Order: sequence, then C-alpha cells, then structure tokens
Amino acid sequence: MFKYIREDIKTVLQRDPAARNAFEVLLCYPSIHALFWHRFAHWAYSHKMRLLARVVSQAVRFFTGIEIHPGAKIGRRVFIDHGMGVVIGETTEIGNDVTIYQGVTLGGTGKDTGKRHPTIGNNVMIASGAKVLGPIRIGDYSKVGAGAVVLKEVPAYCTVVGVPGRVVKCENKEVCNNGVDLDQIRLPDPVLDEFNRLYERINRLEQSINELKQSNSGGKEKDDTV
Repeated sequence: MFKYIREDIKTVLQRDPAARNAFEVLLCYPSIHALFWHRFAHWAYSHKMRLLARVVSQAVRFFTGIEIHPGAKIGRRVFIDHGMGVVIGETTEIGNDVTIYQGVTLGGTGKDTGKRHPTIGNNVMIASGAKVLGPIRIGDYSKVGAGAVVLKEVPAYCTVVGVPGRVVKCENKEVCNNGVDLDQIRLPDPVLDEFNRLYERINRLEQSINELKQSNSGGKEKDDTV
C-alpha cells in the first residue's frame, strides 16, 4: 500500500507544476486521499463487504469532493487534479498513467445493464468538465477536451472535442511528460474552423457581387453616352 502512495505522490510532482514537495502533496492533494481509500473500498467491495465499501466511498466523497464507486477498477499512477465534482461509476475501468481534471464524469447513460460505464485506456488525458458516458472505450494516449460529451468509442492516439464529442485529430504520436500529454490549449476546434470557412466563402461571394455591380454600372454608362 505504501508503495502505491509513494508512486501517487511522485506522479503528482511530475504532472502538477504547483506541487512543491512530497509532504505538501500528501497533506493537501485530495487525489492522494481519494485513491488511497478507494483501494481499501475496492478490496472490501471485492470481498462482499459492500456496505462497508459504500460507507468508505461516501465518506471520501464528503471530504474530497471526489466520488468513486468502490466497484470501479483504477490502474496505477492515476492523477485526479483538483478533483472537485469528479464522478466515477461502478463498472468504470481506468488504465495506467491517466490524468483526470475537475468536474469529469465517467458515468452511464441510464439505459445499459451490466457493464454500463466507460473503459479508459492508458496514458489518457480527460480535461475539466468532460463527460464520458456509457460502456465505451477511450483508446490509449487519447485526449478528451474540456466540456466534451463523449458517447462513442474513441480510437487510440485521438483527440475528441465538442457536444456531442467528435474525433478531430488522430495518429499524433508525439507525447511528453513521461508519456502523458497534458496540453489542453492546442486542441483542434472544428466549430471555429467551419466558421472560418464560411467567413472566407462570404468574402468571396461579396467580392463577386461587387465585381458584377461594377461591370453592370460600366455598361449602363456606355449606353448613356451613345
């Protein structure tokens, strides 16, 4: 257990520039507390002590703002940054080296049974406010943009943004920070791209209209002189 705590602290120090030292991380980062107690709650849940597991998970929710169902399976070196409002459902599976920001929901759609929550691959980054819903898979090294609502599978090495989520970039295998790409700024914006295309088209149409007007006015002046 202490090995995992040391690993979690090291992960925070690597990914959060605000973290100054291990002691501060241990005392002040809710991700460390939530993941520590989730491991105990998951053990209790797996050994049929489900009431105890739920009590522990609800206590952790109260103190950290992070709600993780004890049935969820979480890999190693997972970092939940800030964490307030994060919800992780019962049948969620999270791989290794995943980064999750505040306000993220890994939930169900309300119509599935059995496996009803998402599976998150390794080295995935899920930005703040994103919702990943249903028994879908987010592929390894993929990124989910802030505020995205993802309802369909996302292949590996892809970026998904928007509501509903759309894959806008794939096969970019340049990663950093020990394999975790935390860049939330340089994400493609398909809506802005479409507006830019419409703006260029309107400019071309206006230019064509002005040329037609000029040619027509020139013809009238010639007729008047005759």
